[in-house]
Amino acid sequence: MKTRFKLYLLTFFLLVLLFALQKPLFMLRYLGIYKECPLLDWLKVMWYGLPLDFSVAGYLCIIPGLLLIISIWTRRRWVRRTAKIYFLIVSFLMAMVFVIDLVLYKYWGFRLDATPLFYFFSSPKDAFASVSVWTVLGGLLLILLLTLVLYFIFWVCLLRTNKLERKLLPLNPLLFTLLFILVMGLLILPIRGGVTVSTMNVGKVYFSENIRLNHAATNPIFSLLESLSKQKDFGQQYRFEKEENADKLFAQLLDPQVAGSSNKAAVPGDTLAPKHIDVLNNQRPNVLFIILESFSSKLMASLGGEKDVAVNLDALSKEGLLFRNFYATSFRTDRGLVSILSGYPAQPTTSIMKYPKKTQSLPSIVGHLRKAGYSAGYYYGGDADFTNMRSYLMSSGFQGIVCDKDFAVTDRLSKWGVHDHLVFNRLLGELKRERTRKPWFRVLQTSSSHEPYEVPYHRLANERLNAFAYTDSCVGSFIQEFKQLPQWKNTLVVLVPDHLGCYPENIDNLTLERYQIPLIMIGGALKGPGSIDIYGSQTDIAATLLAQMGIAHSEFMFSKDMLNPRSPHFAFFTVPDAFGMVDADNQVIFNNETKNVVLDKGKKKGKNLAPGKAYLQKLYDDIDKR
Repeated sequence: MKTRFKLYLLTFFLLVLLFALQKPLFMLRYLGIYKECPLLDWLKVMWYGLPLDFSVAGYLCIIPGLLLIISIWTRRRWVRRTAKIYFLIVSFLMAMVFVIDLVLYKYWGFRLDATPLFYFFSSPKDAFASVSVWTVLGGLLLILLLTLVLYFIFWVCLLRTNKLERKLLPLNPLLFTLLFILVMGLLILPIRGGVTVSTMNVGKVYFSENIRLNHAATNPIFSLLESLSKQKDFGQQYRFEKEENADKLFAQLLDPQVAGSSNKAAVPGDTLAPKHIDVLNNQRPNVLFIILESFSSKLMASLGGEKDVAVNLDALSKEGLLFRNFYATSFRTDRGLVSILSGYPAQPTTSIMKYPKKTQSLPSIVGHLRKAGYSAGYYYGGDADFTNMRSYLMSSGFQGIVCDKDFAVTDRLSKWGVHDHLVFNRLLGELKRERTRKPWFRVLQTSSSHEPYEVPYHRLANERLNAFAYTDSCVGSFIQEFKQLPQWKNTLVVLVPDHLGCYPENIDNLTLERYQIPLIMIGGALKGPGSIDIYGSQTDIAATLLAQMGIAHSEFMFSKDMLNPRSPHFAFFTVPDAFGMVDADNQVIFNNETKNVVLDKGKKKGKNLAPGKAYLQKLYDDIDKR
């Protein structure tokens, strides 16, 4: 019987050792990030990461424990064959998670969670578009080799011996079965993380102010499993406040029209009331959204960034309205699109675009404009089925979607489909052929300023900046040609990124600059140029635009009219697994994993923490009801 107990303990601690050794290998892969860390930090990463390693090892030891119990009653060889198959599967899964996590961290900046699975199953082609074929093949080869190495270790340490088959069966199998079940029951301690109220979570291994060290300490298998467990029970997530208190705090964050008060300008003679800012010269202009892949404020000289990259955006910002304190709501395109087009905040643990049933109930700019007599079309050079995009766009009210399949095969030269200049040319050609007087709404989504930065343009030596400069040049050329059309004088063009992407490089997710993006409004429908310092985010575009057009926006619960002085002016953003809320008085970032404030600055420190928690809580209440 001792042999079985020893083998079981060896299985558990061998798994823990393998998980612990994975951490310095991860750090070696990203030595550029960790090269300044002393040896003590490397050791701390392994030490503080043990709780999650123990938890995952506990889960993986359940089946070996059951097989050992069965071996108490029988010496049949199928038990050992089953153990071999199980450890082969475990070897493959461990290798796959480790390699995928190792590759994706470069692009995503956080450890593996359920997000890549969503992108892969919705569109495998686009999920691999950011990496080269050689990277994919190299990754597959590495997974295979690592699987063989891990299985060899399991074979030598656990499977090679035939002792259990030769060992006599216990004289009292029932007694020893009960004892072994008791031993297995102790696995609840490492799996749960002890006997305290707090259960095991990723935050258990966070030990440093350096978020990169905390990432290195995280077990990617646990991170993935925890993320998967959070995908559905929205109504139980982020319970920061009692419902009554959360409602009161949230009510103070609503646009006046949503809250039920007037959203109109003060009546004549009311000199004390703030005035609504009207920027359009008519209420029924054509509207064009240009959604810029991965653009950052740091790419524009007019916002204190690079001087020779987004030169066209810089020029356009001077002839239009530039919002200087504008934020993305998250870090990925699917989140950004829903925020821009539906005024709906991004979520830290999921993407609502993953759930077509829920997105169908979201309000949308296009739906409101269609009711006002507008036609609507969407232009994208990539796969419109990526991340359920087509489902979302169609349910929102777009009448036509132009995507990669609508271009000649010879035009699909980009990893993401069609280069940006071809998409702009497609839209420009259709605008030239437009003959109806009916107002229109169009959205063009770019894609070329995305990994792997392969663009038909060679102005800058840095491939990332050159890709952004290429898309910027496409915007500039398009606007220049569009200005020659008669429609220009009655068109509002809204330039906004979907999120901040790969520049600045190696940017931390828990910093303000990770979410700072430009918002520019130009076109003949504008009264004139200007610079606006009001705080806002992508979710506020819907209410702001519709208010300018005299269209009610009360359905957009989370959207605020940035040009209404009576509206609260703030930006809210999320990232796995944290949120931030910023305004002119206070900038707060809160880590939901560690339950601590990462950033708190401004003249009124702490002001936005409780409202931010209430906002996130009410967001998940809303998702749960949809």
